[in-house]
Amino acid sequence: MRQEDPVAAGAAAPPELAAMRRALVLAARGLGSTSPNPVVGCVVLDEGGRTVGEGWHQRSGGPHAEVHALAEAGEDARGGTAVVTLEPCNHTGRTGPCAQALLDAGIARVVYAVADPDPAAKGGAAALNAAGVQVVGGVLAAEAASVNAAWLTAVRHHRPHVTWKYAATLDGRSAAADGTSRWITSSEARADVHRLRAASDAVLVGSGTARTDDPQLSARGVEGAVQPLRVVLDTEARTHRGARVLDGTAPTLIAVAEDTPAGPLDTLAEVVRLPREGAGLALPALLAELYGRGVRALLLEGGPTLAGAFLAAGLVDRVVGYIAPVLLGEGPAVLGSAGISTIDQALRLTVTETIRLGPDLRITAETAAAHTAAAAADAADTAADTEPRRETRA
Repeated sequence: MRQEDPVAAGAAAPPELAAMRRALVLAARGLGSTSPNPVVGCVVLDEGGRTVGEGWHQRSGGPHAEVHALAEAGEDARGGTAVVTLEPCNHTGRTGPCAQALLDAGIARVVYAVADPDPAAKGGAAALNAAGVQVVGGVLAAEAASVNAAWLTAVRHHRPHVTWKYAATLDGRSAAADGTSRWITSSEARADVHRLRAASDAVLVGSGTARTDDPQLSARGVEGAVQPLRVVLDTEARTHRGARVLDGTAPTLIAVAEDTPAGPLDTLAEVVRLPREGAGLALPALLAELYGRGVRALLLEGGPTLAGAFLAAGLVDRVVGYIAPVLLGEGPAVLGSAGISTIDQALRLTVTETIRLGPDLRITAETAAAHTAAAAADAADTAADTEPRRETRA
């Protein structure tokens, strides 16, 4: 009998929970290569609960996760279950709607984690339900929302999700008193930074970091990595001709003030002119520019001044700190002014992960707004894994 509501949030069977965990792993393989689309993983189970197909969204414009998994499953999908990290789309763009692909394959049940908030693509659950398919939503929603945090942030706020990454000593120094900073962290931590870059669409630094450290900002040592867009916030267009960010390894965008006259830099890289704000450029305008270019995950690797400006503007969603068991005493602090003058204004974060990398520690934390969104997804997940009920979410 067809359900009255498009989605029933109920307890998933053990094979479905295992399949969703596997689908989350598959989805993460698409980080850095699917924007402006989401990362999605899918596992198809046959009628007996055995895995017969797996897939993930591999690149923007390519087949979606469900299509890959159904192709691998073949006729074994008929009468089976599709477990997907995101509600199947109901939209025809460069590819057809996944909801229809599931119907054509004879899928009898669909279990998904996160409802699609995109007005152009949502509605797959309702379409499947209307065709007689049993639909369960909210399974491992918090975990799925975390994997897809960049895309979900972009859909809801029309800007990229911003991760501020830094490396520091145990006493919070980013360099020694004489300015030297190579290497504070270990080779294991530095390799992890390259993986973080590979999972991002763009990497951003300010002109100070570009001049002092001359970083290349590419993702090295990561097999199959799609190189992120390298962005330099250079208000007065002072990036020098021999800078490594201009070496052609990856695309580069230089953001300068809109009143900066054309100069040699315009012939060396793509230059975008943005309005001034205070001593620098308007950060909302920068994020709007990057959003329009399809950037959904932005990695901020700037120095203390740029990091402070982003935090003061409330534009940081996640912080990833690489902490080395090193003491320097004097030297520049990892964070400059962030508009905080009293303890009551302190930005208190929620730690979501701690990992040892060689001798170092990587700490990941979310800002209040990002954590609130994750908590809401967690509440939906809890409801989905307890007492069966019905809801009208589509």
